[in-house]
Amino acid sequence: MPDRNQLRSCRTFSSPRFVAGWLSSQLDGCFSGLSDENSLLPFTFTLTGITDYTNEGGCKEPPVSFSRLPCSGAASACPPGKSEHAWSPADRQQKMAKLQEPGDGLGEGILVAPELDGSRLAGNRLNLDVYPDGCHQFLDLFDKQRKEVTQVEFLRLNCNEDLIISTLAILPALRTLKSLVLKGGHARDEFGACQRGSLTTLPPDFGNLMCLTHLDLSFNSFSSLPSCITHLANLSVLVVSHNCLVGLPEDFGHLTKLTDFFAIKNHLRDLPQSIGELVALKNLDLSENTLESLPEEIGNLYNCMELNLSGNRLTHVPDSLANLGSLHQLHLHSNLLVTVPASLANLPNLFRLDLQNNRLRYIPPEIQSKPFVHLRGNPLGEPEMPLTPDESSSGELQRLVLAPDENSFTVTPKGCKALLACGIRLYFPPGAATTSITIHFQTLVPDPQWVKLRHHDILLSKVLELQPHGLEFQQEVQICMPYASTQTIHEREVVVRTFSGQSWSDLGTKVEWKRKTKKHMALCSVPHFSWFLVISQLVENKCSVPREGTLLFSTVDPNIKVTFPPGVTEKPRTIRLQVLTVSPDDLKEIMGDPESRASPLLCLSQNSSLDFLRPVKVQLPLPPGVTGLDLTLDHSRVHLLHGDLQAQIWDDITDQVVLEFTHRYAIFEVTHFSWYWLWYTTKKYIGGMAKKVYERLRMYQVNFIALQRKKDPEQVLLQCVPKHKVDPVLKKLHDRYRGPEPSDMVEMFEGEQFFAAFERGINIDADRPDCMDGRLSFIFYSHLKNMKEIYVTSAMDRKDQAVKGQVSFYRGAVPENVPEDASRRRKGPDSHWLATLPIKLPKLKLHQGDPSNGFSFPPLNLGNEETGYLTQANLLSIARRIGADWQTIGLNLGLTYQQIERIGYNNREDLDRQILNMLFSWAQQNSEDQNCVEKLVTAMKESGRQDIADEIEAIIDLGRQKYRESIRRVGLDQGSSTEDSAIAMV
Repeated sequence: MPDRNQLRSCRTFSSPRFVAGWLSSQLDGCFSGLSDENSLLPFTFTLTGITDYTNEGGCKEPPVSFSRLPCSGAASACPPGKSEHAWSPADRQQKMAKLQEPGDGLGEGILVAPELDGSRLAGNRLNLDVYPDGCHQFLDLFDKQRKEVTQVEFLRLNCNEDLIISTLAILPALRTLKSLVLKGGHARDEFGACQRGSLTTLPPDFGNLMCLTHLDLSFNSFSSLPSCITHLANLSVLVVSHNCLVGLPEDFGHLTKLTDFFAIKNHLRDLPQSIGELVALKNLDLSENTLESLPEEIGNLYNCMELNLSGNRLTHVPDSLANLGSLHQLHLHSNLLVTVPASLANLPNLFRLDLQNNRLRYIPPEIQSKPFVHLRGNPLGEPEMPLTPDESSSGELQRLVLAPDENSFTVTPKGCKALLACGIRLYFPPGAATTSITIHFQTLVPDPQWVKLRHHDILLSKVLELQPHGLEFQQEVQICMPYASTQTIHEREVVVRTFSGQSWSDLGTKVEWKRKTKKHMALCSVPHFSWFLVISQLVENKCSVPREGTLLFSTVDPNIKVTFPPGVTEKPRTIRLQVLTVSPDDLKEIMGDPESRASPLLCLSQNSSLDFLRPVKVQLPLPPGVTGLDLTLDHSRVHLLHGDLQAQIWDDITDQVVLEFTHRYAIFEVTHFSWYWLWYTTKKYIGGMAKKVYERLRMYQVNFIALQRKKDPEQVLLQCVPKHKVDPVLKKLHDRYRGPEPSDMVEMFEGEQFFAAFERGINIDADRPDCMDGRLSFIFYSHLKNMKEIYVTSAMDRKDQAVKGQVSFYRGAVPENVPEDASRRRKGPDSHWLATLPIKLPKLKLHQGDPSNGFSFPPLNLGNEETGYLTQANLLSIARRIGADWQTIGLNLGLTYQQIERIGYNNREDLDRQILNMLFSWAQQNSEDQNCVEKLVTAMKESGRQDIADEIEAIIDLGRQKYRESIRRVGLDQGSSTEDSAIAMV
């Protein structure tokens, strides 16, 4: 008999013909040696065990078990008149040929006697994934032998088949099911690569399979884990390798019995905190993803024995990994690690720590001395590589650290490194400047009239302006800008964009995670200065098309490709390709129609206005659940749409092109580029429906919050928060603020303007530069804070009763591209109204009131006409905001301890008088100082009151603007510089 090692040498058991042929050659010399007593042929070979996917298309060898079936009567497979041990080689060949006939196998890894011909059921097992029509056979068996099928405990199906979606609907009826394999990868494309299955979701009642302990969904097209999986309370093994997962659900920790989880080769970028609740987990394999960080809660997996995080983008790992006392193997190779915690050396059961191919220059001695640590491929002991080739002498460069009140510095021909207070870093290599140059900088709030975002762009930073403009450096200057973490999925990329004076363009950008500062940084190099910002955009694939033609793939979805035939153009053209994926869940939520499906959106553009000389072939994947070779496919439901985003129109061009269908793709030809979208639906007027869906995909669901400081109710915080961030924001503010529940959810566009208006007795300073017609102006950017903290007052008498007012939020204007149904949902008498929240100013205590009551001030103005004034009214407004910080602010303004003590003692029962006395005493002493306003701003920042410093600067900026306008009106302006014009744009 062949031994187990021989059987294990067969690495692929996907074909019954292959297995039967192999067994024939192996068994040919084995039967003749069997005695009569042992003649119990034919044998049944069963390959059992759970497949552990270690590479694309490969698997570990499963264990093998042998059993013998008696040969008797009509069920005998023996040739007539012969006993089994008397078979000739010809008889045995005839027998094996019979085994190789199509339809006789039971599935992958199982060969049985012909007694089971005509049935695929083998006890409680049903293996149909090796048959080209396995799903069809399953449906047929379910109709004819429903009772037996519903008792099946082990089921394998091929997700590359057309009927897999129909088959899924039946699976929840198999209540005794313990092991389910719904795997793709059985078919291969023209290049020999495994094709993913078509599964993108599971039926909602799939979570009712309470007996299910093993689930394999590998080699499919899931972009998110179906929510029903977390309801499988007894699930112990989950395999989702080789999918398109970008994240795991927040309630993933509900799978408390999970012992093995494999998510190899997906697009996971982060993990939910609830992963720490998987206390039974023993094996966790997240290799070949895009993880950039790990939650601290991963250290709660106390029973984990093997953890594989190789092939990710980790720059560090949390110290909590040292809590994994049961860990045997930790695989961290092929990451971007620059450090590892020394506490890993204390793991008591660890016998393999793989740190190969990282960026480790230093290893703690405790770890390096361990014999089980693997460090090959790290730059140990090497100096840190310079950021640019010319930075080899960076150690000699001057390092400048700018204070918050500084807005310029000098660069010499020797070069320098500059760290701005806002976290921006600038690197000037030696020789970049031929003479000493003064560099001016400022950060600006983006104005949507100037900062034009493209569709699906996300703004991640403020605008950085560097001057002088237009000056060409001898060597490129490197800019490193911090940006808001996106936690975006794999179809997005982060780029720095620059303004040329006419338009915005993208720069070559590299992104890094700075562990010390815990910031994401975007790096670029420029030959001259202008305006810069960081955005997240759809991944852009581009190529140059020569006369000979070429092929362009999407890295987001490799199934999308564009073929340019020879002679398509006379001169080379640059082609850009972008893809926007649309999840079935989002489409269903927007449409309310589970029958409508859509492919990813494809955007094609070029740097030429000319049409192509020959048609260009475009391949798009069919919508989920639709197969082109299905004879029941209704072609009248397939629609190809062409989008004109400027006109906001989606045209159905199905009748204008020839659509060809393969098993999974639709292919068509075009001569010019735009947006293309493939739909499968029974609806009419598909263009209007697509427009509605497209616009809703661009909108963000947000809530408004209005909170008041607990210590000072007149200080109000307003913020517009994306829905998924509301709870963390409120938790962070809970200790210092109180207020009503957030508003109902509303929808807004990236870069959309909205206003906040205080009503019913609540007032604000109408002279604020961000105040228009009594309403505060905001611009919504989904990844920026959208927050303002302001002081409110009331003209009503608060001595006897509180003032119950409100703040309402309004759109600046209803954009033309807001879907009609979204406009209809708006309530209230004002069509621009979004939400209203209550604001309550409490009844004044005896020591409160008008801070100037009983306290007189001489006329006082700080500053001058050109720099802007702080008037007495401005100082009174500032005094209302200072509160208990007045002593710290007074000391930073230069008052002595004795002066502070005297002011406190003379007004010991009245905080308002203490503040006013301190502030106006300082103002009177410094009223002749031309820099007194700048000193006041600096003192506020040093005292931790950035909010007051921002208000003072806003008042001064408004004063400068009014002064310039008055000069222009009387004709005294001698002309404005280019830089002033640029500032005016903002």
